Amino acid sequence: MDLDLAGRTALVTGSTRGIGYATLRGLADMGARVVLHGRTPESVAQAGEEFRAGRPGASVQTVAGDLGTAAGCRALTTAVPVVDVLVNNLGIYHMRPFAEFDDSEWQEYFQVNVMSGVRLARHYLPAMLQKDWGRIVFVSSESGVHIPPDMIPYGFSKAAQLAIGRGLAETTGGTGVTVNSVLPGPTWVETQSDRLQRLAQAERRPVDELKRETFTVRKTSSLLGRYTTPDEVANLICYVCSPASIATNGASLRVDGGIVRNYI
Repeated sequence: MDLDLAGRTALVTGSTRGIGYATLRGLADMGARVVLHGRTPESVAQAGEEFRAGRPGASVQTVAGDLGTAAGCRALTTAVPVVDVLVNNLGIYHMRPFAEFDDSEWQEYFQVNVMSGVRLARHYLPAMLQKDWGRIVFVSSESGVHIPPDMIPYGFSKAAQLAIGRGLAETTGGTGVTVNSVLPGPTWVETQSDRLQRLAQAERRPVDELKRETFTVRKTSSLLGRYTTPDEVANLICYVCSPASIATNGASLRVDGGIVRNYI
């Protein structure tokens, strides 16, 4: 199986922690020159230092910026004009009743979760097509298929990514470029840990009890029955970025622990 990305440059947005950081590590281990991106210089500096300490031989470039704006995307593409692999991992979410999300928050979800990937793909895809090699991955979510009632703006944005990914794949026919979406389920990243810690304190209950309730109350169709790890999700993303995945294009690939029951 050809997983070699030596000589390739891979950009992972929102890669200072969580799934993005695990993906960055995986792509570096496959030989890619990686670009670590985060919203603030402080988070990027900290993650870059940790990354270099753990992988002293890897080639990493660090870039900070707000990709929820057109200016922020232009700054990133100016700093990194060409990539071979683009992983649109950046995303935000909140859990609240539908009526509590105002117009500005809907716009924020659209700009951060959807338009960041649109703007970057619009910039990087033409050069990939010209070189006849490239990989674009949208990190969507099972929430884009089974939209949670307390995360409707998030589900909307993740469903939009699936449509965009499939549409872009149609423009790559007959080339060595692919565009796919990967759909994680509940993943034990820092934001999940922080959220459940706060909830546990407020309700005076153990965190482990709340973790179990994610699958006994909210996500009862899960076959895995637990949170996935960032590395488990990154494994699939990294495969889709590899030369071995050339026959996978326009796909929505689930790594959700079996939550989504549809088999097509």
